[in-house]
Amino acid sequence: MKKIKKLSQLSQAHGKDETSPKLKPTTLDQIWGDDGTGKYSTLDEEAYKTQLDGLNRTDLHVHAAKLGIIPVDNRSLLEQRLMREFKKHVNSYQVPAQPKKEINLSKEISDILGEGR
Repeated sequence: MKKIKKLSQLSQAHGKDETSPKLKPTTLDQIWGDDGTGKYSTLDEEAYKTQLDGLNRTDLHVHAAKLGIIPVDNRSLLEQRLMREFKKHVNSYQVPAQPKKEINLSKEISDILGEGR
């Protein structure tokens, strides 16, 4: 008879390194110290969702126009568009840095590749 494990006892490995990821700057503003909170005043999705829920229709339209999104009368559709743009903004600030790979080439290959200089 097979023993059934409880859900709390199961674990799953995904292979992702979760130790303090180094983020690669993607814009000059990021290199100069911009953390991305200027446009939306937060990078937390839940905080932004709460902020949107607290806005009335007029304020929501003003916020959308300020971000360059055409305001529509359907509130849920407008909130979906705003959240989509917010997620794009957050993702542009959270690009993980790729470790540099050392490539060892032979002298002959280096000479061939260097002919185009």
